[in-house]
Order: sequence, then C-alpha cells, then structure tokens
Amino acid sequence: MQGPHDPYVRVRAAREHNLRNVDVDIPRDALTVFTGVSGSGKSSLAFGTIYAEAQRRYLESVAPYARRLIHQVGAPKVGEITGLPPAVSLEQRRSSPTSRSSVGTVTTLSNSLRMLFSRAGDYPEGAERLDSDAFSPNTAAGACPECHGLGRIHRTSEELLVPDPSLSIREGAIAAWPGAWQGKNLRDVLDALGYDVDRPWRELAQKDRDWILFTDEQPVVTVHPVREAGRIQRPYQGTYMSARRYVLHTFAESKSHTLRAKAERFLTSAPCPVCGGSRLRPEALAVTFAGRTIAELAALPLTGLAEVLRTDRRDDETARVLTEDLLARIGTVTELGLGYLSPDRATPTLSSGELQRLRLATQLRSGLFGVVYVLDEPSAGLHPADTEALLVVLDRLKAGGNTVFAVEHHLDVVRHADWIVDVGPRAGEHGGQVLHSGPPERLADVAESATRRFLFDVAAAPARETRAPSGQLTLGPVTRHNLRGLTTRLPLGVFTAVTGVSGSGKSTFVGSITEELPGVERLVTVDQRPIGRTPRSNLATYTGLFDVVRKLFTATDEARTRGYKAGRFSFNVAGGRCETCQGEGFVSVELLFLPSTYAPCPDCHGARYNPETLEVRRGGRSIAEVLDLTVEAAAEVFGDTPAALRSLRALLDVGLGYLRLGQPATELSGGEAQRIKLAAELQRLRRGHTLYVLDEPTTGLHPADVEVLMRQLHGLVDSGHSVVVVEHDMDVVAGADWVIDLGPGGGDEGGTIVAEGPPTEVARAAASRTAPYLARSLGRRAAR
Repeated sequence: MQGPHDPYVRVRAAREHNLRNVDVDIPRDALTVFTGVSGSGKSSLAFGTIYAEAQRRYLESVAPYARRLIHQVGAPKVGEITGLPPAVSLEQRRSSPTSRSSVGTVTTLSNSLRMLFSRAGDYPEGAERLDSDAFSPNTAAGACPECHGLGRIHRTSEELLVPDPSLSIREGAIAAWPGAWQGKNLRDVLDALGYDVDRPWRELAQKDRDWILFTDEQPVVTVHPVREAGRIQRPYQGTYMSARRYVLHTFAESKSHTLRAKAERFLTSAPCPVCGGSRLRPEALAVTFAGRTIAELAALPLTGLAEVLRTDRRDDETARVLTEDLLARIGTVTELGLGYLSPDRATPTLSSGELQRLRLATQLRSGLFGVVYVLDEPSAGLHPADTEALLVVLDRLKAGGNTVFAVEHHLDVVRHADWIVDVGPRAGEHGGQVLHSGPPERLADVAESATRRFLFDVAAAPARETRAPSGQLTLGPVTRHNLRGLTTRLPLGVFTAVTGVSGSGKSTFVGSITEELPGVERLVTVDQRPIGRTPRSNLATYTGLFDVVRKLFTATDEARTRGYKAGRFSFNVAGGRCETCQGEGFVSVELLFLPSTYAPCPDCHGARYNPETLEVRRGGRSIAEVLDLTVEAAAEVFGDTPAALRSLRALLDVGLGYLRLGQPATELSGGEAQRIKLAAELQRLRRGHTLYVLDEPTTGLHPADVEVLMRQLHGLVDSGHSVVVVEHDMDVVAGADWVIDLGPGGGDEGGTIVAEGPPTEVARAAASRTAPYLARSLGRRAAR
C-alpha cells in the first residue's frame, strides 16, 4: 500500500543525463549503496535526481525573495518521486576554501573552544573578560593587527623580483611582472613616467629601482604605444602598480592556482614577529586553560587536545559543560579516523575524502531524524582500517532514524549495505539502466552486472612475475608536516605502491620527488585537480584533439571556398561562434525574485556556433555534432586520421570511451580528470625514462575500471618507465613490485617507514596496519 507511511522512496521515469526512463523503489531507514562502473549513471540517480528533487521541494517552501540568495540546482528530469524525506548531501566536490578555513571552523570545534576560553579561561589579574570573538583570528576583535590574523608575513626583495640585473626592463628584468599585454602595459607606463626601460637594471639609480619595485603609489599617465606594422594603437590612460604590490595582490586575491604559485616564487614567508604565528592579539594570548593558550591547544592533534581536556579537573560547572561538549565533538571526528588532524590545520591542505568525513562528523552531532543522507564515496582516500570505523558511523546515522544513500565502489562498504542499486551495464549511452535493486546477495543472479564479478567471483588480475629494479633513486632526508628526516631508496623501472593509514604522510612523501633529484630524467605527476574551471574547457581542448578536428574542418571544400581558417571553428573566439551566448550554448535568464536560471541559447539552441559555421560539414556532421560524439563513436568516425585516433585511443585505453568530446571540464569527476591527464600523457611519443607519480589513481573507480587503468600503468613499466602510486586498494598494492608502508598511525604517530619490500614481505610486517589487509588480498590471489 502506498499510503502516507509508504516505506519506500519511489522514483518514476528518471531521465537525468544518461538515465533511460528509470523506475526504482529504494527502502527508507536503510543503508543503500549505488554501484556501477564510472559513468554508468549512479550519481545521476542519487545526486542528479533524488537529492536534486528533495532540494527543489524544500526550496519551494522558502520565500521567493530568499530563494534567489541560495544556489539551486535545476528541476531534475523525472516523472515523479514519492516517499522522499528532506535530504542532506555530502559531496566530494571541493568548495574553494581559503587559508582562514580550518578543521576547527568546518567542524565548529573552534566555536566551542573560543567559548571555553571566554567563559572559563584563566585571565591575568585585573584583565576584563573577553567576548568569544576576541579568540578568533578571523574577526577584527581577535586578529593580530600586524599579520591580519594570517600568522605569517609575506615579504619580497630586489633579488627575488629581479633575478638577472644585467637585463633592461624592456628585456624582462622584472621577472615578477605578468606576461603578455599586462606586462607590456606596465613597461609602457614606466616609459611614459620618464624611466629608462632600455638601460640594464643594475645601472639605474637605487632610488629609481626602489620606487619601481616597492612604491605604494599608483600614478595614472597617458601612454602613447609604439606603432606596430598593420596595427592602429591609440593613446590610453595607464595605471602603474609596483612589482611588490602586483605580487602581493596576486598571491592574496587570485583564484588561479597557477598565478598564485608563480607569485609565491617571488615571496619569502616568515612567522609574524608580533604574534609569533599564533594569529591572535596579545590580550587573547594572555588567557590560558590548563596552562596553555588557545593557539597552543588548537595546534594539538585532536587526540592530544582531548587528553588535555580530560585531565583538567575543575569544579566550575561552566567549564565542565563546555569541556564535555568539546570532547563529544572531538569523539565523532576521531571515530572517523581523523584524530591526527589539529583544529588549526588549514582546509586547503586536506584531501577531499578528509573534508567529506569532517562534514560527516558534523552531521553525526546534529542529531537530525528522518533525513536522507546522500553521500559521495565516503570511503574515498580511506585505508581499509579506517573503512571499518566509517561503517560504524554509517550504521549510527541509520540507527538515528535516518536513511543513508551512498554512491560507492569500495567492496567492503557494498557488502555491508542493506540494499544495492546497481546501475549499468556499462558507461555513458551504454548505461543508464537499473540492473538490480534489492539485497546484495541477490546481485549474484544478475549476469550483466559488472559489479557482480568482483563481489562474488573473487575475480582479480592474474599474478605477474615481480620485476627487478633497473636502478634506484635516493630520497630525503625529507622534513615536512609529520615526516622528520625521512630517507629511503626508491627502486626504478618497477611499479611501487606507497601505503599507510590516512594522515601517515604518503602524499607528503611522494611530493618530495622532484625533477631536480639525480636519476630523474623526466617526471610526470598526475593529480585529481580539475582540467579546467569553466565550461569552455573540455575533453577535446585539453587533449589537443580539438586542434586536429578544427584543421580537418578547415580542409573541407566548403571551408576553403568561404576562406574559413581554423579559428572559425572555435567557440571561444568571435567569428564562428554564436554571439548571442558568446559560444557557451546557454544563456542566463534573470527571473524577478527567483534565482537566475540557465536556458539553451534561443539562437543556436545549445550548438555554440552561428548558422554559417554549422553549414560546413565533414562526413555529414557539423562541428557541433562532432563535439557531441562520445570518444567511442569518434574513434570510428576519425578512424582514417592518425593524429585524432592517437588521442582517442589513449582515452579509450583509460576507460573514458563514454565521455563526450565537448563535455565541459566542470562536469568531470576528480577520477575522470586524472585519467584525462594520464591519457594526454600516454598519447605523447615518449623518449627516455619517465617517472610517473599518481596520488590515489583508483579513487572514484569501479573495480572494472581499476583493471583497465592498471593495465595501462603496468604497460608503462613494461616499456621501461617507473610508476609510483599512493594507494589504498589492496588488490592494486598486491600487484605491485615494491611497497613502501608509512605509519604506524596518522599525524604525529606516523611519518616513519614501517616496512618496505615486495608485497609478500610487507604483508608479514608485525608493526604495519596495512599488513593484515594486504595478506588477505594476496591470499585471495593465491586461492585463484
């Protein structure tokens, strides 16, 4: 009976992305895991349909004026959904946290700690009680006036800004200046101000050099540009900005990771001389609790902070209540294996898995009832030992009267579920169907499921002969974060896996591998950062395939007749693109008292190009239709073009055949972005030895996709290259030639090498927390 107490969430005719009119019933008050290969449609069902509809319904109850202030997803393409409670989503998508965001602010531990110092701290005699805001470096009341609450002072010098004083300003003496037009503009402004831009830097007067580099003045002058052949350049008003001002402004304000990294090269960073790096005013630092300042307590790992709070025995009722609240909050975070983090650890330094678990800990404390939690791979970045703790937390959410939906690939989490929704059978247009919705054990009867083989048939890669190293690389001593003088020898010409619990120092360790090390001919680091931050960046532009496609269109008879060049077929520049939407394919529609929404462009209907450009066809397809092809389909269409086929084959080899060529970078997951980078690297003709470093390459991948990726990585090693991966998937580690296990714990309890050697040796190491899980995986291989 489907009455008001219907125990199921019932989805009818879901058509979001690649879903094919999906009907599915999912029980409430249970842990349901959505499985399927990457790109099969799991996230489209869990997030794009169920969560999006729950959010839409909630926002409909909000006043229209307030609604426009909230970022909304559009209404999902679905017939109807019944039995849907309010939903909370915890995705891996990283917002752009600033250096002021920390573990303490994400979990609200900072608020409780500040309240403890404000109400129950030990004040100096005669000092008046401070408000809790005075203990925050993020408020005017608490921030150190010298460093504005950042804890560090960034300075620059003439030696950093001008590395080669034999050059003139016109020749690029001021290395810190931006390139292209902006740098030329600053040079022309200086010229107009009367400075000699053609004289070697070292011959300029010291007072002139100081003004050019360090002035805070921003004079405006009329610039008369030097005439260039064929270009008319009119005079304009130019504003001067000193090199120091430009570098500090870029470092503080730029959203571009590349620009910030460049600016950082011209800065030296030192702890603030006033607050000593504590970020707070002296009045706040004069207050203590258990003999320590708030900055000292916030720098402790959470396990250490809990220890200090437990040992403080005072009769004060206020202190007792606030201490108990803090201990309860810390308890939920340490339960998720994050006890090694300190409250003052900056959010940008956390992995997306750590960030999601911190948010999960906050939800556990909220005590909500009757809610659907939609989680995006909660086990991502987790060591098998930490995954067991995660399952306990998911069970607690369920026991609190909630429903848990998790998109997940980790087989231990899948086995633990009450219900499985398996989507497939394959990716993209070959997926989008629900193959199974029911208890996990019933999936054994579903022959077309890609998940079934791994869940029941214990199928894994065949055992391979362990390779002998062709050389070695000396690393260290490395002293950074929790690594203290770590030294080891990394074998070359083999597949090396770096393992250890979360926070043991794995990423810091592989981050110490640089191109400057003796023995490294060429280094390629493949991370999960996005391949672009706007919809204008896509799969085809990143891999260079778009250049080949545009040349093919330029070579058609129609394009030649019309005199079209390659730029005509770019949606990023005027000429061939649709000017109504500026080549984006959609326009923003402003609605009175409602959030602005995006609609397909009324002129090009999403094609991005103007009608004249779309009249040019190759093989019966316009440029817009080519961008709409999947990689798989494009490989057939461009089978006769070696340059295009090389890029497409590389994408197929890493299991991305389901993506569309024009798929915006903003729609790609971290795992997909990493594999696109790997494909871009694979298509290059490699000469000499290359060392590949990958940080958790299997995150977000179904076991079937992991097999495809491992074939590629082992192929690189067989071709004479070296591969180093940070990895938690024990089947991948079991197939490695060499394992370096860090630990034994996270944070201060980690940072040392517990065991290193072939997988069979590391699996026997008594002190290693990885060993029992690796032994289990090796045992499954042997049984086969």
